[in-house]
Amino acid sequence: MSADGKLAGAERKQIRISSDEDITRVKNLRRKYNAILVGVGTVIADDPHLTVKNATYDENPIRIVLDTNGRTPDSARVLDDKAPTVVITCEECTKDWPGVESVRCGKGHIDLPRAMEILAEEYGIENVIVEGGGEVIASFFREKLVDKYTVFVGGLVIGGRTAPTPADGEGWVAEGGVRLNLTNSEVLGNGILLTFIPSY
Repeated sequence: MSADGKLAGAERKQIRISSDEDITRVKNLRRKYNAILVGVGTVIADDPHLTVKNATYDENPIRIVLDTNGRTPDSARVLDDKAPTVVITCEECTKDWPGVESVRCGKGHIDLPRAMEILAEEYGIENVIVEGGGEVIASFFREKLVDKYTVFVGGLVIGGRTAPTPADGEGWVAEGGVRLNLTNSEVLGNGILLTFIPSY
């Protein structure tokens, strides 16, 4: 995020915040996890691949998209054949994507704790790196599913009352906040990486 706590501008277009060192860190981090998870908003806004450079299909982590209402475009790069993909939707969603696994859990919304159980039971996923966006990160905090929270704070200010933040969206505000214990800090180029452990 930027030094004023924003992920992007008010129009939600991607802005380069991370330093070269932080980008390298994230690429290496992806290799350590069974799965990478984003929300459909990130897929629509950024069209990410969510893969590891030069990795084969079997070497890449499983890509997971939270998409309550089936809005992921058929042309999204996260659906390509570079890595396995699972799209998680609610039970009412009837959309399917060719060559992609669909998991339906929760009425009217995704039952996130149950979705994590299904990913472990049916796909052998033991750990997940949640890359965004803000509403998805907020939902993981709401369900107390965050084990570790890392954030790179870059050396720029974006501004904007409606610009997205790391724990974004409507409908949830933690009473008294979610307390985090700072366990590490590291300067990476023109920014700093902060690592926290939540104390629920």
